[in-house]
Amino acid sequence: MARSALTMTAATFAATAALLLTACGGGDSSPDDIKGAGTGSPSASESASPSAAPGVERPVIELPTSFQLTFEGWKSSDAKEQAVLNDAKEELRAGYAAIIANDPDSEAVAFYDTDSGHTQSKKWIKSYTDKNVTVIGKLPVFDPKVTLLDDGSTASLGYCTNESEAYTKHRKTSKVEGNPKDMDPEVYYLVTLRKSSQGVWQNASVRSERGECAK
Repeated sequence: MARSALTMTAATFAATAALLLTACGGGDSSPDDIKGAGTGSPSASESASPSAAPGVERPVIELPTSFQLTFEGWKSSDAKEQAVLNDAKEELRAGYAAIIANDPDSEAVAFYDTDSGHTQSKKWIKSYTDKNVTVIGKLPVFDPKVTLLDDGSTASLGYCTNESEAYTKHRKTSKVEGNPKDMDPEVYYLVTLRKSSQGVWQNASVRSERGECAK
């Protein structure tokens, strides 16, 4: 599920049938970190906290119970940082929802991405859909750290994921695959976000490196 790598490790987009479901919108990498989803009954999407200007209609994002994407510690006492966390979380949820729905052209993903970020996200999503696989299992997303830059319209977000219980599932054969046993299940992500004219924090780029999460 790793989307792009800082130093392209074995978990980058170029990997073949493994796991890596973490950040949606990643760069050149293959579904070597996806946790395949199947068809379970969809659960109501978590409503995003209002992090944009009043009147902005956000897309409704639903994930099936077969894929549990959880966010640990995604709270900040700073309202500006919380707005970044809210939108980044929804972008990630939208990316996995697109993989599960077999929809690389997801409007929800486009909503939370800049033009360049969307190109990266679509490539990441297609690394799954082109192989006819989805994601299932559990993927915790944790230890987020937001840095707001001086201009007020750019932010960086670092966070980690643990792919120990995340898998890919072939839509036709139902074959389930996970990461190799000797592969570190934790992946560190670094996201650059830009604030749109509507006040939505959109992903501009995502990089990842396996095994770089703080111990």
